[in-house]
Amino acid sequence: MPPVATQFSGVTAHTKANVYFDGGVVSHTLLMPDGGRKTLGLIRPGSYRFKTNAAEVMEITDGSCRVTVDGSAATVHGAGSRFEVPAKSGFQVDVEKGLCQYICSYLA
Repeated sequence: MPPVATQFSGVTAHTKANVYFDGGVVSHTLLMPDGGRKTLGLIRPGSYRFKTNAAEVMEITDGSCRVTVDGSAATVHGAGSRFEVPAKSGFQVDVEKGLCQYICSYLA
């Protein structure tokens, strides 16, 4: 598994945050030079349910969370780990303490 990125060059960043669950989850969108899209975000302690349109790869850059992708058993993910979420699916993410920071890459 390749290491989690620590920076991106040549991107366009949206300055308005994507705020979910009354600020429990906050991210910013990055448009990549190749046309791809990512979000960089943080998740505060709590339990959150997301639905997906596009397939996603979530990379944890700091902290940890427990994730249950629809149809799968719960798994724990810490810094440096990743998980995939199929298109037209969903997942539950639970953060027990601290902040969980992530990079979400949307797949075509």
